[in-house]
Amino acid sequence: MTSSDTAAETGATLLRLFESRGCRRVETPVLQPADIFIDLSGEDIRRRLYLTQDGQGRDLCLRPEYTIPVCRRHVESGREAGEYCYLGPVFRQRQEGFGEFLQVGAESIGRADPCPADADMLGLALDGYVVGWREPYKARLGDMGLLEAVLDALEVPSSLRRRITRGLAAGKGVKALAGGEAPETSRYAGLLAAIEGQDPKAARAFVEDVISIAGLAQVGGRSAAEIADRFLAKAESRSDLTERSRSVLQRYLAIRGDLDDCADAVRMLAREEGLDLDAALDRFEDRIGFIAARSIDLKRLVFAADFARVLDYYTGFIFEIRQASRPEGWYVAAGGRYDRLFEHLGREGEKRGPVPAIGCSFWLDRFAGAEG
Repeated sequence: MTSSDTAAETGATLLRLFESRGCRRVETPVLQPADIFIDLSGEDIRRRLYLTQDGQGRDLCLRPEYTIPVCRRHVESGREAGEYCYLGPVFRQRQEGFGEFLQVGAESIGRADPCPADADMLGLALDGYVVGWREPYKARLGDMGLLEAVLDALEVPSSLRRRITRGLAAGKGVKALAGGEAPETSRYAGLLAAIEGQDPKAARAFVEDVISIAGLAQVGGRSAAEIADRFLAKAESRSDLTERSRSVLQRYLAIRGDLDDCADAVRMLAREEGLDLDAALDRFEDRIGFIAARSIDLKRLVFAADFARVLDYYTGFIFEIRQASRPEGWYVAAGGRYDRLFEHLGREGEKRGPVPAIGCSFWLDRFAGAEG
C-alpha cells in the first residue's frame, strides 16, 4: 500500500469517527476567493497559494485549507449552529513534499459553552489520533486569549502585538520581543507613520491606493499588495516595548508545563505585577476542569505560554498533537478557537460580530509518515 493510499484510508476512518460524533460532512469548492486568506494571513500565505483569476479579474486560489471554506458555507446556510466534518485535498506550495495533500477535520460552530466545546474538540482530536496511530502522543496547548489579556493589561499597541504574535508563531519564543529597527528616516517615513497602528486590512488598502494613485502596477516585480505588506512589516518594526512590558512578557512567555501549575504561575505573575487577568484565567481554569472530566491523560499535555498562531482570527484555546518521538512543532493534528473569523465573512459592507467556533484538522501525509 502506497503512502497516498494509507493517507486516504486513515482519512476515511477519521471521517467516520467524526460523523459518529454528530458532525455532518460538507464539501466546499476547490476554487476559493483569495482575498480572505491573504487578509487574514498576510504575505506569508500569499507565497504559498496557487493563484489564478476569474473572468472579471478577481483573484482566486486553490483551497489552501478547509476552515475558512467551511465557515463560508455555514454563513451561506443561515444556520446559527452546526457541527461539520470534511475530507479532501488542499493545495499549498511547500519546500518539501507535494503541493497537494489530503486533510480531514471537524468544525464546531455556534456552541455557546466555549470551555466544554474546547475540551470536546481536543478530546475528538486525540480520539482521532488514537484511531490513526499506535505510537504515544504528546500535545502542546496554548491560549491566544490569555496572551491577548496580558498584552491588554500592559497596553501594548496593536502594531507591536502583531509583530510579537508572528514571532511567537514562527517559534522565536522570547526572541519575538526583540527591539524593532531604528525609526525610518527615509522618504517613506510619512507613509510609515500614517499606517502605524492601523488595522492590517485598512493599512494594506491605504498603501495599495497610494500605489494606484501613483499609476504603478508593479515595482521591482512586486505587486501593489506585496509592497503594501512590506510597508506594514516596516511600520510594525518602528515601535518597541517599554522596559516593564518586556520584563513582564519575558516572565509570562517562560511559563510552561503542567496545566494546573501554569495556571498558578500566571496568577502569581498577575498578582505581583498588578495585571487584571481574572476573566482570562477563569476561562483557562474552567477549561482544565472540562479537559480532566473527559478522562484525557493530563500528563501527555503541556501548556506553553509562548505557543501562538499567526492567523488574526484565533481568539483562545489552541493545540497541536504530535507523535511522541517527533520534535515539537512537527504536528499531525492541530486546532483552535477562532471566534473572530466570522467578522471577516460578511457580505460587502456588512458588519458581523464574533461567532463561537473551534475546529481541528489532520495532516494526512504526516499520518502516512511523509515529511510535510
